Amino acid sequence: IVDRIDDNKDGYLTTEELKTWIKRVQKRYIYENVAKVWKDYDLNKDNKIAWEEYKQATYGYYLEEFQDATDQHSFKKMLPRDERRFKTADLDGDLAATREEFTAFLHPEEFEHMKNIVVLETLEDIDKNGDGFVDQDEYIADMFANEEGGPEPDWVITEREQFADFRDLNKDGKMDKDEIQHWILPQDYDHALAEARHLVYESDADKDQKLTKEEVLDNWNMFVGSQATNYGEDLTRNHDE
Repeated sequence: IVDRIDDNKDGYLTTEELKTWIKRVQKRYIYENVAKVWKDYDLNKDNKIAWEEYKQATYGYYLEEFQDATDQHSFKKMLPRDERRFKTADLDGDLAATREEFTAFLHPEEFEHMKNIVVLETLEDIDKNGDGFVDQDEYIADMFANEEGGPEPDWVITEREQFADFRDLNKDGKMDKDEIQHWILPQDYDHALAEARHLVYESDADKDQKLTKEEVLDNWNMFVGSQATNYGEDLTRNHDE
């Protein structure tokens, strides 16, 4: 794996090479995930997944058979939400998803044109009073349920401060859609770059800002827990990138 990450074959891994590799592993994971479920939904084998095929495969049984009103209610709530997401992913509007469109449907956070849907779904999940905003209590309730009614732990108090200082940018006491997007899809934060920098910082024994194979192997446990090896999974797989 070290040899494959070392793009220019100079015997060193740079932050840039690690970043490029991590992005590749991320993408591969997403496309493998889509490939795994593709045949479950493409029922007529036309290499497209129509909305009707997806709906039937996912909801058919529940909507017809479920006697339990609560279950039926939650599935009926999920169905229009899925349909909205499917139609947003379906760029040519033919109600049949190509592989790329279906990938956008399953992994919307990876696609620019799906960002509004990710924000909207997050808002709907957390906004319990239905006013179209996320206030501080709703934000906390998403992470912590104070069932005993006792004092809040320190980390919750810190999260409340985070909300006031960094989430609620216009200081009106609640998050709107733009502020939610800034929170869950920050423009100025690159996960792959952050991970690459972390790996270099932790493993770079001689502090020359690049890693030799020895430095990686000396710190193998850091890499086994990282996206760079797909959390260790790639170490037991034999495949060429």
